[in-house]
Amino acid sequence: MKVAIVHDWISKYGGAERVLNDIYECFPEADIFTLVLDREEIKNTALENAPFRTSFIQRLPFGLKYYRKYLMFFPLAIERIDLTGYDLIISSSHAVAKGVLTQPGQLHISYCNNIMLYAWDQFHYYLKEEKLNNGIKGILANLFLHYIRNWDYGASRRPDYNISNSKYQATRLKKIYGIESDAVIYPPVDTEVFKMNDYKEDFYLVVARFVPWKMVDVIVKAFSQLPEKKLIVLGDGPESKKIKSFAAANINFLGFVGSDIVNEYLGKAKALISLSSEPFGISLVEAQACGTPVISYFLGGAAEIIIPGKTGVFIRYQTEAALCEAILDFERRIEDFDPIVISNHAKKFNRLRFKREFKVYVENKYNKFFKELIPNFQL
Repeated sequence: MKVAIVHDWISKYGGAERVLNDIYECFPEADIFTLVLDREEIKNTALENAPFRTSFIQRLPFGLKYYRKYLMFFPLAIERIDLTGYDLIISSSHAVAKGVLTQPGQLHISYCNNIMLYAWDQFHYYLKEEKLNNGIKGILANLFLHYIRNWDYGASRRPDYNISNSKYQATRLKKIYGIESDAVIYPPVDTEVFKMNDYKEDFYLVVARFVPWKMVDVIVKAFSQLPEKKLIVLGDGPESKKIKSFAAANINFLGFVGSDIVNEYLGKAKALISLSSEPFGISLVEAQACGTPVISYFLGGAAEIIIPGKTGVFIRYQTEAALCEAILDFERRIEDFDPIVISNHAKKFNRLRFKREFKVYVENKYNKFFKELIPNFQL
């Protein structure tokens, strides 16, 4: 069996890259194709010495650093990947990887980390951030993103099977693309690197990029109304200046920090706060692995990660009032949240579980696919 893995791009080592790392560990004989690759980001991972092949975008001027500026070429670049001779193609996709071209005798399984946000959910924010919401450039950008949506819609139908990283993600695929997920396999979380801490300090924690859909501004405004509650914010981003301008004295911004510092604060926090609607939410699992409960907006992957009243509290609306109410409700029941129970719950999302489920799923589909092509075929 000759295997190819296709990933969108690697400019940082985030959640999607952790998924890629563990898929590669399932199929270490595979070749990996990606639009651009920053090799510094994969040092000390299983991917460090993997056989990568990059697209022409990597070789364009400043292609690695400013690859997003070449968005118009993404569909062309992914379709130019030559997968001739491969039996199994696995795409790890949050944008265009699912759109690779395959032949009838090849099995294509796509793991959906996310949809192409700038063409769908974050369409208006993308235009604003890139200053493309006015004038002739705005008109051209709107026309181009309309083309991208149409391409993305068609590309979503190219895989033979789609795996979603949560039930919530599966509903999004159904709503946006009109396709069914064949399975839900939760992404891998390295729960073993997080130490359970049953001593919690008197502060709440936010770990997020300062962009509109993370709702950091709403969280900061809510805590500004609760001066006796301390909030520590890890992260930065385009909205940093605006958010800091209305923050009260009980809110401490530490900016971007290393993973070791994040892990330390996750372990000591009274609770992690999240108001965004994520397809899964790896940081929610990481907090729970430390024995730290989560106060989160109920819609999204959070509903599949948190056990209300045991490992966290849900927020019904993304408003300051709803968050304040949730915090007060949490503190009234704080003794109900046992760090050991919370930490044990998080372990169900560990890496070994992901690799076992993913490998069994792919091998079963591969065997079924080729049995239909070749009588008496066996893996």
